[in-house]
Amino acid sequence: MIDETLKNRIILIISILCLIFFFAVVGSTKKSLEYERDWKAELRKRMELEEQNINYVKEKVVLESNNKQMAAQFEKEKKAHEETKKFLVKEQSDAKSANEELEKLSMLKDTLEENLKEALIKNPNRKKR
Repeated sequence: MIDETLKNRIILIISILCLIFFFAVVGSTKKSLEYERDWKAELRKRMELEEQNINYVKEKVVLESNNKQMAAQFEKEKKAHEETKKFLVKEQSDAKSANEELEKLSMLKDTLEENLKEALIKNPNRKKR
């Protein structure tokens, strides 16, 4: 009987240990599944962020290209504006010179008309043509 009770105790202890190990394995498996789920969720987030980063880099390249094109176009327009401005300054200068020349010619014409009137008054005998 002692042997039988000892066997029963050993079987009971082994059964209890098996149950403890079983619950430990079940708990460990559950934790492992939770870690795997969390790891997959983190991996998914990382992939999404990486895709966003790639999209932002592509958009940045496009925007930089557009910026360079706009800067080149701006410089081109700026040069054209400067040339137009120089042309307008030259035209204004030419117009001013032409007005001054016109005023001189007008004054000269007036002077010549006065001289002609005086000459006609002094020499009424001359024939008019």
